[in-house]
Amino acid sequence: MNTQKIIIIILVIIIGTIILWLCTCPISPVCSNPPCIINSNKNLKFFIATDPHYLSKSLTDNGKAFRNFVMSGNGNQLNYIEEIIDAFIYDIKNEKPDVLIISGDLTNNGEKESHLEFSEKLKIIQDSGTSVYVIPGNHDIKNPWAMEFKGKEKHRVKSISDKDFSKIYGDFGYNDAISRDKSSLSYLAKPSKDIWLLMLDTNQYEDNMKLNKSQHDGLIGPETFEWIKECSDLAKEKNAQIIAVMHHSLLEHSEVVNEGYTLNNSKDAIELFKNCNIELVLTGHIHLQSIKSYKDDDSSIYDIATGALCVHPHKYGVLKYCPNEGYDYSTAWVSMECWAKKNNIDDKNIVNFKEYSKNFFENRAYYRFYDDLYDIHEYSDKDMRLMSKTLAKLNLKYFEGSGDINVEEVESSQGYRLVKTIGPDFLKRYMESIIDTQGIDNNKLHIPINK
Repeated sequence: MNTQKIIIIILVIIIGTIILWLCTCPISPVCSNPPCIINSNKNLKFFIATDPHYLSKSLTDNGKAFRNFVMSGNGNQLNYIEEIIDAFIYDIKNEKPDVLIISGDLTNNGEKESHLEFSEKLKIIQDSGTSVYVIPGNHDIKNPWAMEFKGKEKHRVKSISDKDFSKIYGDFGYNDAISRDKSSLSYLAKPSKDIWLLMLDTNQYEDNMKLNKSQHDGLIGPETFEWIKECSDLAKEKNAQIIAVMHHSLLEHSEVVNEGYTLNNSKDAIELFKNCNIELVLTGHIHLQSIKSYKDDDSSIYDIATGALCVHPHKYGVLKYCPNEGYDYSTAWVSMECWAKKNNIDDKNIVNFKEYSKNFFENRAYYRFYDDLYDIHEYSDKDMRLMSKTLAKLNLKYFEGSGDINVEEVESSQGYRLVKTIGPDFLKRYMESIIDTQGIDNNKLHIPINK
């Protein structure tokens, strides 16, 4: 046998040995992508965010059209939305939660460019070791209001389809789902062997283009109901608990503002969740920080609406699970000032972001209340200013969810007395519903383990 043949035989043997080793040697898991499944009886830490309403900076030049859009809105802090997200990523890298959940309205109005950019932000988070799971909100898909703002003009830009959504965010829940609903973008995820996430798409976007707006209300369709039962059965087989996540509320978080925010078929959904032993639901959409519960003789269901990331006070939820104790929920402020210092940012609004954001949100609320009163054509300018000032200050406390309201001070104000005596019924009821939250802290909750 000549030397050349011997060399070839040796090379074949070496290559074969390497292939065999690669096939049989256990490979260490990489927790960034795809996510690792955490073993049973382990403590878990979830970060919960909702409604970031991210807008790509490529879609605005901060000109007149953009400023008008921001100032006509409901207080979304779009001026600094990328900085808010980057500061949130800074918090995640420091705190190292196991899981990040985002319950919809990922983008401002479903702009394709915003989705693509936001998904890159999520990749940074997942690559740092935190598993990310997302669902869409009513703003995210087939949105005819997807716009760019240039100078004095705004122009329509591409939105995305439901198929686009699951592709863009494939690495953040969809690709590794245990099960996917055939009739919606709902899916079942398994971040740990103990805790599974039922990520529910409650949005109605098929008629958006025909309606020329994103449909605000939501529901769970009949096919999805049946799929949820299958997910519940599977979880019971594996002795896993299910946390439900959806954009719309299961329970009413406001006696006054609930239409379009609470599921259209919430009563049916409550019965389904009871039968499926789903005790905890994480929601968004309404933008305020609120915790509500449903209880009967046999069961309890808690609906935690975490405040929108894009509005004051720019909080996110922290949910800690301990196998022997249950769940503990709290909230945290996005560390804008710390992030700014770390990155040598000297923008005075960012350096003093809590104060800037508070003033911005209160100011926007003031002018919205004033405009509502002005449209009625019954009040003097002085009375409208006094009423709007009182309502805006109360609204600020309401969205913070702290229950820290000085009722005596409010009721002694001229604005309160005017709303109470001559104000429109809606604002009167809204004001009283906020005052009724005095002393109720919606930023903390303990749910004992269901044995």
